[in-house]
Amino acid sequence: MSKIAFVFPGQGSQYVGMCKAFYDQYPVARQIFEEADDALGFSITKMCFEGPDADIRLTYNTQPAILTASTVCAAILKEHGVSCDIAAGHSLGEYSALVNAGALSFADAVRIVRKRGQFMQEAVPVGEGSMAAVMGLDNEKIIEICKNIEAEGGEPVQAVNFNCPGQVVIAGAVNAVNKANEELKAAGAKRCITLSVSAPFHSTMMKPASERLAEVLAPIEIKDAAFPVVANVNAEEAVSGALIKELLVKQAAMPVLWETSVRNMVAGGVDTFVEVGPSKVLTGFTKKIAKGVPALFVEDPASLEKTLEHLQEGK
Repeated sequence: MSKIAFVFPGQGSQYVGMCKAFYDQYPVARQIFEEADDALGFSITKMCFEGPDADIRLTYNTQPAILTASTVCAAILKEHGVSCDIAAGHSLGEYSALVNAGALSFADAVRIVRKRGQFMQEAVPVGEGSMAAVMGLDNEKIIEICKNIEAEGGEPVQAVNFNCPGQVVIAGAVNAVNKANEELKAAGAKRCITLSVSAPFHSTMMKPASERLAEVLAPIEIKDAAFPVVANVNAEEAVSGALIKELLVKQAAMPVLWETSVRNMVAGGVDTFVEVGPSKVLTGFTKKIAKGVPALFVEDPASLEKTLEHLQEGK
């Protein structure tokens, strides 16, 4: 019996026009977009479909936009009789996974991630934080170099996204990240690519955001999940609503252990991954982490059809 994992994308996967074809074709998609607009008090639908791109790239818009699109994709899969046994989401995507697992209501989630985006942006003034993707260097070496730079210069820089073999993202103060890039390349990294993001996400510089998020989450009801959701902060399964809330607070200022999360799901019997939401970034990661395990994605009618065909063949 096939064991399916749904994985939900994070920030950076957004694009103008995402889910428009589903909106035009499926009443459930229109219903979810309308619910998002009502919850937020403005039209995230218009922003998703018409842009401008500059607006949808703003963190506090990006997060509810991707969550809405991912929720639409999951609902359409459900209409076609496809559900998962376990789920995970990359950073913001963890909220999408929790909505899909029934732990968080969609309306609550869309409002929370709007604030989460705002808090993360406000935690560090624009221009003071940076992130970079490091290609082709061992995780341990990256961690060691970042720790040494922190110790020497007193400014934070940490490995924050362990995405897949050969790709780790670092984040911190601009000067510390720049210095790390130089030293990492000298140590053998193939490339260090500065990312066009507005804050050093998942670094210790996000602690103010984490504290503000704790206040927002405190009164929110988080139910026990209908199936396990693998948490970013420890790569372990969570079902209890109380534990999920605790992990979400930590998540904003702690690294995303994505590679370990995927490996743990495979070790637990997952033999098919479906990326649910815009773009196919996580599908690329999965192919590098779990070679030979089918990695599918659903973001539009064409990819939905291919995924349904594959799953039908596997029965």
